[in-house]
Amino acid sequence: MAEEVKLMKGNEVIAEAAIRCGCDGYFGYPITPQSEVMETLMYRKPWEETGMVVLQAESECASINMVYGGASTGKKVMTSSSSPGISLMSEGLSYLAGAELPALIVNVQRGGPGLGTIQPSQSDYNQACHGGAHGDFNLIVLAPASVQEMNDFVDLGFELAFKYRNPAMILADGAIGQMMEKVVLSPIKPRRTEQEIIEQCGDWALTGKSADRNRNIVTSLELDSAKQEIFNRKLQAKYQTIRENEVRYEALNCDDAEYLMVAYGSSARICEKTMELAREKGIKVGLLRPITLFPFPTKQIKEIGGRMKGILSVELNAGQMVNDVRLAVECKVPVEHFGRMGGIIHSPEEVLEALTKIVR
Repeated sequence: MAEEVKLMKGNEVIAEAAIRCGCDGYFGYPITPQSEVMETLMYRKPWEETGMVVLQAESECASINMVYGGASTGKKVMTSSSSPGISLMSEGLSYLAGAELPALIVNVQRGGPGLGTIQPSQSDYNQACHGGAHGDFNLIVLAPASVQEMNDFVDLGFELAFKYRNPAMILADGAIGQMMEKVVLSPIKPRRTEQEIIEQCGDWALTGKSADRNRNIVTSLELDSAKQEIFNRKLQAKYQTIRENEVRYEALNCDDAEYLMVAYGSSARICEKTMELAREKGIKVGLLRPITLFPFPTKQIKEIGGRMKGILSVELNAGQMVNDVRLAVECKVPVEHFGRMGGIIHSPEEVLEALTKIVR
């Protein structure tokens, strides 16, 4: 079958990929700069094509709890929002993790704090990777740098969520959500049948009790502190398994590099041009792009970054991922941060200027 190629916005392709990967339900609430996700789903009317449920909830709090309910039955369910909306969903994210439920959450970030601006930002890194809500838990976090990856990470996000029974997040920024690029659309997967869901998730999902098994219970409540300790240790072991097996990253021109830039999402795209400009000036610089923010490519940054004279962490925030980069190289290599905080996208030339200060 010939590839299906279209020119689409990042937000639009999230919706298209959801339909094509066999998603059972989307529950969301509009907020810029991600509103096109739900708008595209409403336009496409997948309930007529695949039976997928698409519902605008009355709030972000309602939508994440609808996701909780759908995930409890083993269905592929998702939501999308932007920074302050994700904050409103934070309790639900903790409940999903505490009940070990697979679900997909899309955050197309905007500048903050507060209501902030509708312009692109990467200021939710700490929220997504170091907390996001109460309790000791982690989301699986994917950081797309193109419209193509917005498409690809929907199916991957669901795959990882179900593999580890853990909520997964696509952490994009407004630039990736709003830009238009050519994208190769995913092949269409049919939604799973009820029997297929029972076969895949029957040992935990609320699929209806049959006579040959015990009742499944979905909850994050445990009043016995000793049992809660055992459960939390189980979660930490799962997160360690994810760290060992699911790290994804891209390394460009790192073999001969003397300096390293670390960036993800739209910042990584800008750094590719910066790298080209720097090498024209004789500065041997490479780029490491984390694709998974959790699990973070700590070992890879330690190995590659440890050979460098200096590292520049480039982000659209005041400096968040830079702390993980510093921990990775154990403070043996100077690590600086360059970023913008108000929704202004930095230029390759600005990044180059910050890089040359390290070189000097």
